[in-house]
Amino acid sequence: MEIDDLHQKIGQELGTSDWFCVDQARIDAFADVTKDRQFIHLDAERAARETDLGGTIAHGYLTLSLLTYLSGQIMPKLDGLNTIINYGLNRLRFLHPVPAGSRIRATLILSKVTERQKGSYLVECDARVEIEGVDKPALLVTTLGLYM
Repeated sequence: MEIDDLHQKIGQELGTSDWFCVDQARIDAFADVTKDRQFIHLDAERAARETDLGGTIAHGYLTLSLLTYLSGQIMPKLDGLNTIINYGLNRLRFLHPVPAGSRIRATLILSKVTERQKGSYLVECDARVEIEGVDKPALLVTTLGLYM
């Protein structure tokens, strides 16, 4: 796709990813890497007993980090721009916990394309990560990707 074609998509939905299961093994692995070992992520019995969560939930930052994979299924490849760098996030909100074993997917709306310097473009997308069977999204965020 040409960059001019991408400009034509501002304000439009770019697509929705496939569903992705956030299982307990992935949550456990994330806890190992980040050292975030709160019982709400690792101990299903205690989480069910001591909270209203019904069991363990994914870390918010795990859900956010999966957005890279999910959005990779959606974002178009741009002619002559073969590198995309995560440039940051705006307005991140975690709105609903992701229960272990549930499936999530992402939808992206292109909000802005700005030429930073010749040959590089900052692409902003409003992302929504939803949980299968849950009305409220897991998170909302504006992602910033630098295409070079």
